[in-house]
Amino acid sequence: MMQPVLKAFEAAHPEIKIEASYAPPVQGYITTLQARLLAGTAPDVFMMAAENKTGLIDGKFVLDLAGEGFMSNIPKFNQTTYGRDGSVYGMSIASWGAGLMYNVDMLASVGYDAPPENWDDFIAMCLKLDAAGISPFLEAIDGMPIILGAQLGAYNASIGGTMDDKIFDGTSSFDEQWTPIVKEYNKLYESGAVTRDVVGLSRADAQNAFYAGKTAMTIGRPWIMAAAHEAGGPDLKFKVVKVPAIAGFEPYVAGAASPAFAINSSSDKVEAAKTFLTWMSSPAGAESFATNTGQITVTSDFKPTLDPALDPILSDIRAGNLYLPQIAWQRSEDVLNQEAIAQIQRMVTGEITPQEFTKALDSRLASAS
Repeated sequence: MMQPVLKAFEAAHPEIKIEASYAPPVQGYITTLQARLLAGTAPDVFMMAAENKTGLIDGKFVLDLAGEGFMSNIPKFNQTTYGRDGSVYGMSIASWGAGLMYNVDMLASVGYDAPPENWDDFIAMCLKLDAAGISPFLEAIDGMPIILGAQLGAYNASIGGTMDDKIFDGTSSFDEQWTPIVKEYNKLYESGAVTRDVVGLSRADAQNAFYAGKTAMTIGRPWIMAAAHEAGGPDLKFKVVKVPAIAGFEPYVAGAASPAFAINSSSDKVEAAKTFLTWMSSPAGAESFATNTGQITVTSDFKPTLDPALDPILSDIRAGNLYLPQIAWQRSEDVLNQEAIAQIQRMVTGEITPQEFTKALDSRLASAS
């Protein structure tokens, strides 16, 4: 997807030639990049992801980009995601968000124009769909669930964005901060509204079931819009809305700043690298990036044209009203994410309780510190 973008840059700057290399995401990329950094063979510009940003910053492998002209139209949310203590180590020109994707006709068949914004009412709708012989909702549990991420984000926003600070500075814990939210989330499975058999389901399985009209709702992400239209055809009418809110909170969107362009601190081509980042943050660069990758660019001087189905969540994505736990965690992101996925799967199958899940995260954080 990046090749047309790189060619457009070279057309604008024929004095600079780019030699691109790739590695499979996410762990394969992180491992490959780390090996090349240690060997002194890493590229001049590379992508910084949430999963490796701490190691890159701590290892002093990336230049501080704060104050550079090309950062002036990058939103604060994106700069903060890849920054620390006033420094910014990556230029993220896009954000992504995910919400609840629903089949308009299926919901209408049981009397709903859209999913309810209240969590308990949403579960009641799922039960009504199930009673009508319609699979209500499918989300793969092979990663951090988008539904849970959004609900945690809504809680975090309600307390001024301090949830992770409290957990990671030791004044609170996953048990204290997460357990009430996780208990609400788990009602989706405890109530029987959604089958516990989602454990073992892949993201592609859930999406394909939605495209084929075999489930009323799934998780909607910007980059699957084209596939949904193609696979579902003109008869599939869908929209993507915010995740319904637990009582006391507001509907929310799970998501994060997209991976950032970072400059290798050992590069001998820093000026050329800065020229590339300058072009990427320009309207021409942002347009090329949005067109060829399907991502939602957030630079202040270019607004991408996107699928209308995303309209209900688009303003929140561009404004940075987003949350994803593994992005917000302040250390040990990789091991915590692995632990969270394993324990969530056990909870969804009924093997452990929500509190046993959150206490397992506390234990893992303690052992990793």
